[in-house]
Amino acid sequence: MSFNQPALETSPKVSDEIRKTTCYMCACRCGINVHLKDGKVAYIEGNRDHPVNKGVLCAKGSAGIMQVNAPSRLRAPLKRVGPRGSGEFEEISWEEALSLATSWLQPIRHEAPEKLAFFTGRDQSQSFTSFWAQGFGTPNYAAHGGFCSVNMAAAGIYTMGGAFWEFGQPDWDHTKLFMLFGVAEDHDSNPIKMGLGKIKANGAKVIGVNPIRSGYNAIADEWVGITPGTDGLFILSLIHELIKAGKIDLDYLSRYTNAPVLIDAETGLLMRDKNGKQLVVDRKTRKLAPFDKRGVRPDLAATHEGNRTVFQLMAERYLDEQYAPEAVAERCGIPAGRIRKIAAEIARVAFDEAIVLERPWTDFRGEKHAQMTGRPVSFHSMRGVSAHSNGFQTCRALHVLQIILGTVEVPGGFRFKPPYPKPVEAHPTPHCHSKPDCPLDGPHLGFVHGPEHLALKEDGTAARIDKAFTWENPMSSHGLMHMVISNAHAGDPYKIDTLFMYMANMSWNSSMNTGGVMQMLTDTDENGDYVIPHIIYSDAYSSEMVAYADLILPDTTYLERHDCISLLDRPICEADGAADAIRWPLIEPDRDVRGFQSVLVDLANRMKLPGFVNEDGSAKYKDYADYIVNHERRPGIGPLAGFRGDGSESGRGAVNPDQLDRYIENGGFFVEHIPTEASYYKPWNTAYQDWAVGMGIYDAPQPYLFQLYVEPMRKFQRAAEGHGERQPPEHLRKRIIDTMDPLPIWYAPFEDSNVDTEKFPIHALTQRPMAMYHSWGTQNAWLRQIHGVNPLYVPTKIWEEHGFADGDWARVTSAHGEITVPVALMAALNEKTIWTWNAIGKRKGTWALDENAPEATKGFLLNHLIHELQPPKGDGMRWSNSDPITGQAAWFDLRVKIEKAIAPSESQPVFDPIKSPVGKGAKNLTWKVGK
Repeated sequence: MSFNQPALETSPKVSDEIRKTTCYMCACRCGINVHLKDGKVAYIEGNRDHPVNKGVLCAKGSAGIMQVNAPSRLRAPLKRVGPRGSGEFEEISWEEALSLATSWLQPIRHEAPEKLAFFTGRDQSQSFTSFWAQGFGTPNYAAHGGFCSVNMAAAGIYTMGGAFWEFGQPDWDHTKLFMLFGVAEDHDSNPIKMGLGKIKANGAKVIGVNPIRSGYNAIADEWVGITPGTDGLFILSLIHELIKAGKIDLDYLSRYTNAPVLIDAETGLLMRDKNGKQLVVDRKTRKLAPFDKRGVRPDLAATHEGNRTVFQLMAERYLDEQYAPEAVAERCGIPAGRIRKIAAEIARVAFDEAIVLERPWTDFRGEKHAQMTGRPVSFHSMRGVSAHSNGFQTCRALHVLQIILGTVEVPGGFRFKPPYPKPVEAHPTPHCHSKPDCPLDGPHLGFVHGPEHLALKEDGTAARIDKAFTWENPMSSHGLMHMVISNAHAGDPYKIDTLFMYMANMSWNSSMNTGGVMQMLTDTDENGDYVIPHIIYSDAYSSEMVAYADLILPDTTYLERHDCISLLDRPICEADGAADAIRWPLIEPDRDVRGFQSVLVDLANRMKLPGFVNEDGSAKYKDYADYIVNHERRPGIGPLAGFRGDGSESGRGAVNPDQLDRYIENGGFFVEHIPTEASYYKPWNTAYQDWAVGMGIYDAPQPYLFQLYVEPMRKFQRAAEGHGERQPPEHLRKRIIDTMDPLPIWYAPFEDSNVDTEKFPIHALTQRPMAMYHSWGTQNAWLRQIHGVNPLYVPTKIWEEHGFADGDWARVTSAHGEITVPVALMAALNEKTIWTWNAIGKRKGTWALDENAPEATKGFLLNHLIHELQPPKGDGMRWSNSDPITGQAAWFDLRVKIEKAIAPSESQPVFDPIKSPVGKGAKNLTWKVGK
């Protein structure tokens, strides 16, 4: 007898061609190989040669094929024909769309440019969109950072010249103890997962600090289920224990930080010489000296004419018993003994397991070192500790914890990614002075050094529609996107004419007070005209925000356009090298859509914006690709650092017309590795400083000290105390004094004092799942199968107190609103906290989903419970629900109560369906690629 083996194709032909580009299914910016058949996407895999992911690709990246084929893709420019919010549009030509946009924009540029509010979501081209807005002349520009993670970024830059994630990373090769605080799981997930795998294989310990044990915290060796909003108190208690035990790196603090800098006892400002250099006492000469004088050895314990050092003030503050573990344990939800144990473990690894690399280097004072010594403790953090009204000071505290251990820019610790580190002085200050037919007088966003840099008009009112850089939130380096619509609706500080937004789902998951925002977008005045006269919106998909615009400029998907992930913006660098990347059109759109950045170039050419036209009025750039290659921010410095000049120059060099082709040939990226002798101690290492100058990161070496004591904050306090020409309004003086301490402090989240916490005893949070990114994931046919619904997770204690069972629903109430949603039990959760996944819930009629889709019936948002303003507290004012220093949205301050509810037919509240401009997707989404 014979057996007939079935004929199987064991190695099917996957594709006709492979094209390499950069993923955009989250903000990791991984390298991908896109397999094409007959010009269509057949398969996506990781690029093994890419510096970010080294071939690793997550579920989101693999599912990019479904994003490119999503039924929700917009198909052509749209003009509103029904009422705002109805979703009633007609398709128009691009010429009509661009002419209409120009007819709205050009008059206000001629008369009052500030009447344009131009705000963008997570678009990764912020250096370009900012350049466009600056040319237009409006001060009203920012991106999404104000409601995402400005506290982390700004606190890091003011303290040490950089922060986590895009600014830096742990030393995955050498760290032995890794602590995560409140990390967003959809951000940087591949590098973090790869890093966690590496350090666990090396025997390192991972401690996760988060109220919720999911994702990274689920694989941590130790989970600390902290009470939301108390991370700063916990960190300051660790600092208390470390200083008390003498487990701090005194040599590091004296050499590389402003710990030995003298503070003027009368003003609280840092003492400086006539050149503005911070002053220390030299241990050898016992005389005052500038911090960077060759050969100087600063004295941490010095005094001079009654003036003490920063270090002495720190020791005095943090040794206070208010920071002792027993004093903070109940509030943090962490036993005092456990706090002491964690502090002791940090100290043991940092000091008993220190590592030494035999790498000679020279510091900025000219001192030669034979070795690089490392304290192998590293930290990572993101939105979880940042999105609170005390988030800036909490982030500062975490950076200070790293610094006193000597774990920043050393082997085994936290390492900066180029173009960081940069001292805060290397960044621009914000500009706000606009004139008709003129560009803005400088960059919109930046870092203030004192009241003189606030964005105020001559009468003291806010110059920006979001009130960024005002006394209400002086150090708001990313703007306040979450306040734009409510301020514009209120006409406070003034009315605008046109709201122009890109990829910012502000009528749904990117807004607090969703119902209120939808009302604001549709409100009319006494004449029946819309309060916000014109709304232009660009997106690739039929999101909730589309329905509230008057004109839609449809964007491409990420495989159909040029993008530039630039050193001028948010590059793909790793700690050992400067890197940037592009996206390029791998496939042709099958719709009448255009890349948004190219649309901006077209609009700039029509309006003849400065920077976009030559002296004779002709266009400098025909589209975004042309801009990427030919634009120079400074002579020899353009959006892309690689393959400049004749193609062999890096960082600096003449324009290379073949630059994009060279990137494509190289897999869509460029990387320049840092010399070995420059790999650590970057802020103080002469080899790194010289390398950075050659790369165009600096124009001259800029060594600096880490700022444990942030002097600009003291300047704002002094103004509130009555000093200086610019004075805050009376009602803000106490808040500025109380919150803007130049040394990190902790205060309770504002909602804790603004609501009755006995009535609303529970904390409510949202998190991003790894498989989703902002709103996009839940329209993706593959990713919907992972997170089609989002139950409200309830801890065991609350679950049992309320008698919940599987399949039950709960009514959740805040001071602002109410939702009724399905619940699920979760044991690994802080006992005072409930939470859910963010942005899973969808409004009916959007994203081409069926009205009975689970996202629209059982999915929900906590946003309905959160207001952009704090509850009234009897002083006649409504305060922004934001950090008082940076203005970051305080998403995670929310307090609620929960009770068992009769199961409704679907999650509450329910909003009327929106008419879809793209219809609905097929019931079964299938297609065949290739023959």
